[in-house]
Amino acid sequence: MINITYLQMIIYITVLWIAVRTIVSVKNKRVDFKREALLILVYICIVVVVRFTFCPFGKVNGQIQPLVFDANKIFPIWYNLKPFIYLFDYPTIKEALINLIGNTAMFIPLGIVWPVCFKKLDTHLKVIAAGFCFSLLIEIIQIPFYTRNSDIDDLILNTFGFTVGYLIYLLFKKIKNKKASSK
Repeated sequence: MINITYLQMIIYITVLWIAVRTIVSVKNKRVDFKREALLILVYICIVVVVRFTFCPFGKVNGQIQPLVFDANKIFPIWYNLKPFIYLFDYPTIKEALINLIGNTAMFIPLGIVWPVCFKKLDTHLKVIAAGFCFSLLIEIIQIPFYTRNSDIDDLILNTFGFTVGYLIYLLFKKIKNKKASSK
């Protein structure tokens, strides 16, 4: 059995982030500090999403619980491909709402930040596909961890949250363009 703490996850993500950003800077033969500062928002969003998708929501003795990998408990793999079957299958309505709102809300910032940071996400379809693919990646990565569940509802809610964030981005962009054209 392997326990992966949230701190270890952050260290792995940070090392990977620095390596990728270093490779990009070497490839481009320069460092664009303005872009790197903007990309920190993407890093922060990823760190927050990792916290809530890979570590149990509640804390024990004030500590975030680790992600647990146990090769003896991988099978049978638990996943749900039927939409909305388990959406409200929680002991209390409060827990169901936390799941519903949480899975949606945590992806809203990504839907705002990604179109700002990644200019190649220049169509509605590309932006929504990026949100869907990121959520799908998370669901796939969760499969071997018996304490996590891969669920189509999470994929739907995450993508919906990403889309809401994107709509907020479009609204702010429209307001900004109106102000710029009225000057």
